[in-house]
Amino acid sequence: MGPLRGVKVVELAGIGPAPFACMLLAELGAEVLRIDRPGGGLAFGPPELELLNRGRRSVALDLKRPGAVDAVLQLVAGADVLVEAFRPGVAERLGLGPGECQAVNPKLVYARMTGWGQDGPLAQSAGHDIDYLGLSGALHAIGRAGGPPQVPANLLGDFAGGSLYLVVGVLAALVEARGSGRGQVIDAAIVDGAAHLTTVLLGALAGGNWKQERGTNLLDTGAPFYDVYETADGEYMAVGAIEPQFYDELVQRLGITAPDRYDVANWPELRKTLAEAFAGRTQAEWTEVFDGTDACVSPVLPLAGDHPHLVARGTFVEKDGVRQPAPAPRFSRTPTSLGSAPARPGEHTREALTEWGVTGVDELLASGAAVQT
Repeated sequence: MGPLRGVKVVELAGIGPAPFACMLLAELGAEVLRIDRPGGGLAFGPPELELLNRGRRSVALDLKRPGAVDAVLQLVAGADVLVEAFRPGVAERLGLGPGECQAVNPKLVYARMTGWGQDGPLAQSAGHDIDYLGLSGALHAIGRAGGPPQVPANLLGDFAGGSLYLVVGVLAALVEARGSGRGQVIDAAIVDGAAHLTTVLLGALAGGNWKQERGTNLLDTGAPFYDVYETADGEYMAVGAIEPQFYDELVQRLGITAPDRYDVANWPELRKTLAEAFAGRTQAEWTEVFDGTDACVSPVLPLAGDHPHLVARGTFVEKDGVRQPAPAPRFSRTPTSLGSAPARPGEHTREALTEWGVTGVDELLASGAAVQT
């Protein structure tokens, strides 16, 4: 099921943003075949808990062997998309660059996921999410006044600036290929995506409504009515009462007398008043006070929290004993599905290569170019 049903994707296994992108494509209905190296690559736990690998089968191929490269080209010949996350030039040296792949399939969408991009002075340098955020300016904007930049895990760079931009590129290129009959290469760089995500801030900066000093602006904890506050039990409530009517409800529900919030000189006093109010009750008590209101206040829950709203929507599900996010977004006619559990590297080598029409599977396995686990 899913709106991408019928789309076939070959994934040359990487880490982080490329697997997340391929997970999303699989949950949207695409058939994604993951090409792992024998024994697998960098892992953060046992294979069954590598949730980014869910929803697709795994073939183990040693791409340093010519037979394995030929097998990938046979897969590519019947695919719509190839996703790779090597450093620039590595795929070409393997014989699996855009030239070789589009020679066997001119309609192929060849999607490349990197941190720095395919060109530029840093293209061949190593890096991680935090580096791309740092260079793009996005990291500079996150943090409290007078303090250092705060790291938003690897959600903002790898997955927002990387994976989601890659998927948007793939979907756009697939639509274009339907009309032109030609594929193209997508250069998805995390540094580009992270910079693109700062568009609203740069507009506000140019208009004088945002300052470079973090923690001094409306949406970066500078405003006391857009911040988090500790409760009596050491938990936190998130407050986002920007609009006047929402702010008025916040004040009324807290039962406080607040100074004029439009005078920035009052913000230190207002912050102190809000902090003292929230410290007077537990998180559960405040959650009950604000539940269903327009005060824009919510509890800060741990990962995979169990709030009634999340339960009602099925935002998190349990599969094979592991609590994990359900697919998103949702579709009215072509519902998405969670799909299979994460596969062990090489778990489906024989069956998947055979189903995809690769010739000489037995010979590949005998030579070690392919490995069945």
